[in-house]
Amino acid sequence: MKNSLQLKISQQLTLTPQLQQSIRLLQLSTLELQQEIKQLIQDNPLLEMEDDEEDQTPISDLAVTPSSENASPDDESTSDVEWLPEDRQESYGKPHQDSQTEETQLISNEVSLYDHLNEQLSLAKVDQKNKQIIMYLIGNLDEDGFLKDDINELLHTLPAELQIEQEEMQIALKQLQNLAPPGVASRNLSECLELQLTAMPDDTPLKSMAITLVKDNLTILASRDYNRLKKIFKCDDETLREVKKLIQSLNPRPGSAFSISDTKYISPDVFVRKNNGKWTAFLNNETKPRLKINKIYADILQNNKGRKYQNIKDQLTDAKWFIKNIEQRYETILRVSQAIVDQQHRFFEHGDLGMRPLVLREIAEKLDLHESTISRVTTQKYMMTPRGILELKYFFGSHVTTESGSAYSSTAIRALIKNIVDEEDKRKPASDSQISKLLSSQGIVVARRTVAKYREALQILPVNLRKDL
Repeated sequence: MKNSLQLKISQQLTLTPQLQQSIRLLQLSTLELQQEIKQLIQDNPLLEMEDDEEDQTPISDLAVTPSSENASPDDESTSDVEWLPEDRQESYGKPHQDSQTEETQLISNEVSLYDHLNEQLSLAKVDQKNKQIIMYLIGNLDEDGFLKDDINELLHTLPAELQIEQEEMQIALKQLQNLAPPGVASRNLSECLELQLTAMPDDTPLKSMAITLVKDNLTILASRDYNRLKKIFKCDDETLREVKKLIQSLNPRPGSAFSISDTKYISPDVFVRKNNGKWTAFLNNETKPRLKINKIYADILQNNKGRKYQNIKDQLTDAKWFIKNIEQRYETILRVSQAIVDQQHRFFEHGDLGMRPLVLREIAEKLDLHESTISRVTTQKYMMTPRGILELKYFFGSHVTTESGSAYSSTAIRALIKNIVDEEDKRKPASDSQISKLLSSQGIVVARRTVAKYREALQILPVNLRKDL
């Protein structure tokens, strides 16, 4: 076979570094973007944050026209965040206070449970040997204040030369359990509740009955078998209801008040307000970085065109592209947010029941963008609404077609399920099958398994655990 050379012309789509950067910036969260900017400012002296009192380099003067693959910003001017349960809820953290948001102050305890206990121990009248044993037990408590390890096992871990007896360990445990908070150093939930009830004043109504219940019948109470409890204690509904109320007032995790956890805040990227009768999205300027070109270096390049300044020139190009891509990021977020608001305006008026089915493709077609772009924009981006801070993805969801041919969003169906549970007879709560039939009577055909899935997503307990007196 004879070798030959052929010339072939074809078109191929390639991602320029600038386009790759634009895509990457679009999918970053606000926190990740701030970290990215901080790192880039450290690496590129041509880029810096704007100060209110300093002269600003207008971003419009740094405009980049990416009309072709070879377009370069270098051509432009350089000057220019019930253990027996009744309800469970989850909320997003709120941003710091400004003209458009409410103030949220979250306080973390600076004193740990171990410090709190050791401080009490230092003031207690306990001999030195017992104090050392108690300090050892304190060190074995978990973050909820429970002593999960067996006393005998802990005893065997101590050096034999200390000559500590099992009885001494038991005495030390009792002394530790007398410290605050009540219930600390319990070995199980039953003991924890019993210790808290025992610490209450003797004239506390139904105290003795509550102690007996948590010692011997806690599993029956947890299963909500109230008829069996009434037979055991020979009491009526009202008495059992008061005892249950007393037990529910206790803290099943006595050490939780001293837990030191990192507080995470979510700052919304956009706000939604009703303006002249129309719901409108606005960017949160507090989270939007204000970047500019360093004027000193820009002036150096303007006055010196030599090859030895090529490195600074390249950094200037990178800085301009970065500023341009940041602007494009926020412009895209605002466009997508407004499109979502236009589609879901009934949600802002009526809540979850007004949510319509919406998929990424609808927004993509409306804005002439790719679905992947909409997916990036709606991930880890948040909107402050009159109904709380919500991720943009919250407004998208599958749908169920009703008998009349109309469609209900999964969010609206979850809201209907929640309403049914809220209004049900607590003595005879509705099962998943019954909820499915109630929805069907409204023309919304939802399988029992789907109802169970939505109920679990709403953190609603199953029927046997929702039963009440």
